[in-house]
Amino acid sequence: MIRFVPLFLLVICTSCSNYGQLTFVTKLPHKISESSGLVQMNDTTIWTIEDNGNKDEIYQVDFEGKLLNELKVKNAKNEDWEDLAKDDQGNVYIADTGNNNSDREDLIIYKVPNPNIEPGDKIEAEKIEFSYSDQKDFSSKKEELLFDCEAIFYRNQFLYLITKNRSRPFNGEARVYKVPAQKGSYKAEFIGSFKTCDEPNTCIVTSADISPDGKKIVLLGYGKLWVFTDFTLDNFTKGKMQTIELGATTQLESVSFKPNSNTSLLLSDEERADTGQNLYSFELKQ
Repeated sequence: MIRFVPLFLLVICTSCSNYGQLTFVTKLPHKISESSGLVQMNDTTIWTIEDNGNKDEIYQVDFEGKLLNELKVKNAKNEDWEDLAKDDQGNVYIADTGNNNSDREDLIIYKVPNPNIEPGDKIEAEKIEFSYSDQKDFSSKKEELLFDCEAIFYRNQFLYLITKNRSRPFNGEARVYKVPAQKGSYKAEFIGSFKTCDEPNTCIVTSADISPDGKKIVLLGYGKLWVFTDFTLDNFTKGKMQTIELGATTQLESVSFKPNSNTSLLLSDEERADTGQNLYSFELKQ
């Protein structure tokens, strides 16, 4: 018994250290092993998606990990769905913006109406097609892999996109663009850029959201949050940036503010080596 207790505590501590500062909420359903974006439309459920190679569907899950609904997105194809955003009217935006080799010429954000009130098992999508205004080369040169995007948020009739830097050598640069949040074909306007940090394995942006009052922007990385305050849109990178070390060692891919809070976050990760596939919460300091 004396030998068993320390071993038991070791197992518990190892599990806890995996989550770091995050609070475990629930295990996501078995069929959602690669959650790549989430939004919370009410106080009791979230909507999430999976990324490259998975179904053209969005999934509703409650805080006990139960799959409540799944909607087939019409007029859409999951080339590489990477994040979700929502607007003030309840529309949801699906970012088909994954672009690992910076060679895609078919980037799309799908706009769907509020999925909470969709009566059937399918939901209609409008297409917001775009290309980057400053991208001239699509040849996948390793030093120019700057046009992957896994992070978007909505504000004032526009969608803001933050890129995931895959270039080598890695310099930590993340770029910010915007496109109108309505059906059409656009050149994404370059807004600005900022440096996350120097480590390529953790200093890449995987999701984003803006607080309900519009005063905080959070960007997610593998074990990090970058929180922007004291900014003016469009170029929020000129504001104050705080880096938060979450201490989590899983592949965090999604972050979203809770609907009625400017400090409470929900996060999710992908399943990797028997870890992850969870929903978490985190509280920002006031």
